[in-house]
Amino acid sequence: MGSSNLATNKIMADQEQTLYSQRFRGFFPVVIDVETAGFNKDTDALLEIAVTTLKIDDEGVFSLDQTLHFHIAPFEGANIEQSAIEFNGIDPFSPLRGAIAEDDAIKDICKMVRKAQKAAGCSRSVIVAHNAAFDHGFLNAAITRNNIKRTPFHPFVSFDTTSLAGLALGQTVLAKACRAAGIEFDNSQAHSALYDTERTAELFCFIVNRWQALGGWPLPAIEQIDNDPAEQPKKS
Repeated sequence: MGSSNLATNKIMADQEQTLYSQRFRGFFPVVIDVETAGFNKDTDALLEIAVTTLKIDDEGVFSLDQTLHFHIAPFEGANIEQSAIEFNGIDPFSPLRGAIAEDDAIKDICKMVRKAQKAAGCSRSVIVAHNAAFDHGFLNAAITRNNIKRTPFHPFVSFDTTSLAGLALGQTVLAKACRAAGIEFDNSQAHSALYDTERTAELFCFIVNRWQALGGWPLPAIEQIDNDPAEQPKKS
């Protein structure tokens, strides 16, 4: 009985790995959010980061898996824009934050993501974020600044939930997009990297899963499309 269960579990795990690796052509989506001390990725401090990985079931449905969250101490010489920290409410130098060094946070994130990526049978991780260029830019800058060579993240490919939500839900603001998808969003918790990452992850899963439920995935074979009777010219 025990060996039979193990064999069944392995088959299911292999099926899920195949579904995952085929869904985004070998890319492993990793949802991130950052809170910063400004808009310049090269000069302004990265103050907080959270990442959430996703899992897939044997029906191809995505859901949240693991989350890592760190408060980060400003790197040496980092610029702190007063308007930015007034907006996000972070005191960069408060001992109550429990902030750690930027390189330690990024290395821990890379380690977790690399392990999850391998388990999913994927070859590269791709950032998912709301206004992804901003978060991706700060992550890449931190990777470069700390001379981290072995990173699982693709250097420029990303999935932007702003664009996806605009297409799927007619909304581009995270809070409004979540509510349109039936995802609870508490404005008082917004601009926490942890909260925003998990809401963004739920939004991404909703859009991907909804697309599948509506018949958008898996794609029909090209031959099926070419032979679709609806596309054939009508006889006169």
